[in-house]
Amino acid sequence: MYGTTQLSRVGQSIWLDNVTRDLLTSGTLERYIAELCVTGLTSNPSIYDKAIGGSAAYDKAIERLRATGSGNQGIFFKLALDDLGRAADLFLPIHRRTGGVDGFVSLEVSPLLAHDAAATIGEARRLHALCGRPNLFIKIPGTPAGLEAIEETVFAGVPVNVTLLFSAGQYLVAADAYTRAIERRVEAGLDPYVASVASVFVSRWDGGLAGDLPADLHLQLGLATARRTYAAYREFLDSDRWQRLLNEGARPQRLLWASTGTKDPNASDVYYIEALAAPFTVNTMPEETLLAFADHGAVAGTLAAGPDPRNDALLAQFQAQAVDLAGLAQRLQDQGVDAFVRAWQSLLARIDEKAAANPAG
Repeated sequence: MYGTTQLSRVGQSIWLDNVTRDLLTSGTLERYIAELCVTGLTSNPSIYDKAIGGSAAYDKAIERLRATGSGNQGIFFKLALDDLGRAADLFLPIHRRTGGVDGFVSLEVSPLLAHDAAATIGEARRLHALCGRPNLFIKIPGTPAGLEAIEETVFAGVPVNVTLLFSAGQYLVAADAYTRAIERRVEAGLDPYVASVASVFVSRWDGGLAGDLPADLHLQLGLATARRTYAAYREFLDSDRWQRLLNEGARPQRLLWASTGTKDPNASDVYYIEALAAPFTVNTMPEETLLAFADHGAVAGTLAAGPDPRNDALLAQFQAQAVDLAGLAQRLQDQGVDAFVRAWQSLLARIDEKAAANPAG
């Protein structure tokens, strides 16, 4: 039995954190769906920067679009929507079978809008309409400006993947924004179900402190913060507030684990996947991590749903080492926005290079 089959059986959705045109045209994604229990897909500017720069698969499309007068941003979104529309169609049977809970693909708004709520709201609605698929998430970062955009976008009925969350505190304010939108939809007599996931990044915690901690705390902070976030997630779903919304036909936002590839070459390549198994969650994995877990991953247990004194004690050890957990979470979020901006700029430059190397006519 594949390790991914075990993970699926405990109730966790497996999404691929990658997209390329070759992945779609070669039948590889269809095989992952059929054999490895993959039920969704995520993308971001970094993924597309590598996909377009590392392959000739997009060259002719870039040439054709540039000939129509399209700018680099317009070209990118046309390429991405073509890919993600095709992927969304492959996942549509899963989306229908699960009643709209699973089977999603994700597209990020321009990271240049991360601090502009009004522009993010407009762009989210525009991109979702352009794709024309019910199972497309629009990714919006959980920055302070993003929280306003999340609420208004969900209220408008657009499914949202809240990205760049790092801590229980950041998760809870994002979950509150989503919940306010659903409460407003109930009050307005609108359909109370608009799908959403809250993406919590895990491995970057450990990268941010590499070499600065005692050996027994190495690679422990990412999982410790994830366990605390999961406990907050379960408590929030059990709240009276959400029980009332369930009675109205709403469905809660799901927690998604992101940044789950192992970056330390001395650690197991399935380290984060094995530790984060939990029902009613999503784990989006880099392709190499997906294949590794399918080959030799195993599910030994699931995350504790309630308070975890041992995990609290572990987090206290980090605080004893003068680690400012809230401050580090904010720094990681800021760095994540900056990294996506750099990837976005590189992506647009990459399109420029491709267009110059393959001029129309």
